[in-house]
Amino acid sequence: MSKVNLSHMFAGLQSQMTSQLNTNRKYITHPGAKGDSLENAWIDWLKKYLPNRYSVDKAIIIDSNGNTSHQIDVVIYDNWFTPFIFSQNGFHYIPAEGVYAVFEVKPDISTKSDGKTNIEYAAEKIESVRKLKRTTTSIISVGQKHTPRGLTKIVGGILTSTKSGTRKNNKTLIKHLNEQKGFKSIDFGCIADYGSFYVDYDNEENLKITNFDRRYKQYYMKREFKEVHFSKTENSLVTFFMQLTRYLQQAIGTVQAINLQTYLDKIDEKIDLDI
Repeated sequence: MSKVNLSHMFAGLQSQMTSQLNTNRKYITHPGAKGDSLENAWIDWLKKYLPNRYSVDKAIIIDSNGNTSHQIDVVIYDNWFTPFIFSQNGFHYIPAEGVYAVFEVKPDISTKSDGKTNIEYAAEKIESVRKLKRTTTSIISVGQKHTPRGLTKIVGGILTSTKSGTRKNNKTLIKHLNEQKGFKSIDFGCIADYGSFYVDYDNEENLKITNFDRRYKQYYMKREFKEVHFSKTENSLVTFFMQLTRYLQQAIGTVQAINLQTYLDKIDEKIDLDI
């Protein structure tokens, strides 16, 4: 029986993505163009390797009350149970119900943007999505009608090319991650030439709370920071991708079905709920 060397295959994938990110960072000097190139590099990579059930784009997230998030660099979202995406001038407006994960993209995780650390900046972007109103409704699966499920978690993270400063000292990075509370809390991230990381929190969802909005909010507000786990440098992208897949497939599953009527209420229209 022939075998393939998975270590070599993962190393090749790692090298491919790292090379692309480093080229963009080094040779594109205009701040706006550099930012766009890095965002597109991450988006293209995720589109290539994630299963087709997940869509990936830069976007603004909206809810049924017309509220919007900040502009999000990378959004992983559903387009199966969330059947409408507004697109204007090449930009997407995605209903909050369809969002799986959001990421801020920066060249360097250790620098600042608009007077804030990049961790803090990313946390505010994540918060702007998590605090939006989301609906849920019943759904037909395998011929059976199922009651509405609770609101799924929205994974939030940061993607960067490098980490400046003392390479082996993670104390400052951990401090900044620990400072992000509630809806601002960051789940994980990737520093392409340094390593990926995930944040371990101490909290469980209280399934006895029947109000989905309150249950969801309480879960984030009571999150307690425990520790941060870092990967080896040579495995940064591979471990990030595996962690992302773990969150998507085994921690979230499928997003809740969107209640389309709540959106149509804003234009005073009705849809037939039964056939």
